[in-house]
Amino acid sequence: MEINIPAVRAEVEAAFRRYETALMENDITVLDELFWKSPETIRYGPQETLYGFAEIASFRQARDVGDIARDLIRTAITTYGTDHAIAFTEYRRRSNGRTGRQSQTRVRMPEGWRVVAAHVSLGPPAEPDTLTSREV
Repeated sequence: MEINIPAVRAEVEAAFRRYETALMENDITVLDELFWKSPETIRYGPQETLYGFAEIASFRQARDVGDIARDLIRTAITTYGTDHAIAFTEYRRRSNGRTGRQSQTRVRMPEGWRVVAAHVSLGPPAEPDTLTSREV
């Protein structure tokens, strides 16, 4: 098995960027498109445990998007052969500096790369001296 075939990795990186853009814009249509529409799809979050695409889609419709703006700190994407990949990223919330982690397992389906499993966690609240200032 080949690891990180350049063309395959580029496809997964593009899918990851598309997901991140959709997340920041709360584009539910694209977010739903990028998850596998199956009862086997799983998403664990900071406050929720979701089994199956239907639960994930319902969560997206109802979630509070008031604090979703974030900056990615470090992202690692690894592909395994031509049809499997993982994407891990650490991020920092812009509003309060809180850090989090996101992991996704992606599989190439006939309709394209889809998230089949995901996990999101948040770290403890940021200490005031760790927040960075931003120019407006």
